[in-house]
Amino acid sequence: MSTFTDTPDGFRSGFISFVGRPNTGKSTLTNALVGEKIAIMADQPETTRHPVRGILTTADAQLILVDTPGVHRPRTLLGERLNEVVKDTFQDVDVIGFTVPADEKIGPGDRFILEQIRSTKPNLPVVGIVTKLDKASKDQVGERLLELHELLDGKGDVVPVSATENTQLDVLVEVLTSHLPEGPRFYPEGHVTDEDVETRIAELIREEALRGLREELPHSVAVQIDEMYPDPERAERTMIFAVLYLERPGQKRIIEGPNGRRLGGIVHRARQQIMDLVGENVYLDLRIKVLKNWQQDPKHLGRLGF
Repeated sequence: MSTFTDTPDGFRSGFISFVGRPNTGKSTLTNALVGEKIAIMADQPETTRHPVRGILTTADAQLILVDTPGVHRPRTLLGERLNEVVKDTFQDVDVIGFTVPADEKIGPGDRFILEQIRSTKPNLPVVGIVTKLDKASKDQVGERLLELHELLDGKGDVVPVSATENTQLDVLVEVLTSHLPEGPRFYPEGHVTDEDVETRIAELIREEALRGLREELPHSVAVQIDEMYPDPERAERTMIFAVLYLERPGQKRIIEGPNGRRLGGIVHRARQQIMDLVGENVYLDLRIKVLKNWQQDPKHLGRLGF
């Protein structure tokens, strides 16, 4: 990775991975710190499926934030591979931000994750982050801070935050920065992610497809961009052809909805988000394909980039 040498003395830079159980607010936190939507958000666990890198540059530091899939006890080959992705991430970062929601007690899942971190890279600094302050009472927040402090053996900082209300994010940035090594900027100022545009577009479509889905179906949704190119007939319009993969024909009927209305809503909402991202008009063609049990098939997982 190239670096930018015009950095002041004492400048710090490095990689910070937000790690926690599924749905602990890692993506919301990444987006809030960067100041732009980098990672998609949904109410279902396992929404994030690959490490998403957001970049926050301050006067004295550059924080490269890696939002990872939630660590969980896997039920599918996809789940196993997502856990391996997170463990690989531990090897490459300078600090772990260990996320625990204020409104949920610390449990075996949290201990399991901390064991994974300690066994993979024992000396890696871990900053405890109590998320979702806005969803908990002061008593709950106090309980969680004590629990997390104990879980970390009294070592390291513990910071309570609310990403949706921007509470204590400045404190969190200071604490994370203090654990980074001195080093140069890796990205130019103003750079907010190293995600390519096609990946971000596929994720925005998947986010809209996940809206309102329950139980197992969200895990069966994957999206790929087939083609993307400037419209040869209309200036300032991008043509996008995407495929939404599911595992069973019955799931296709759910995604389409009565008379195709649900699918139409997905296309409409995703198109609006994509236009905001690319800064021009967009034609979005979204087709549905059934790829039987793709979460358990190594060949299909490879085809879908896992």
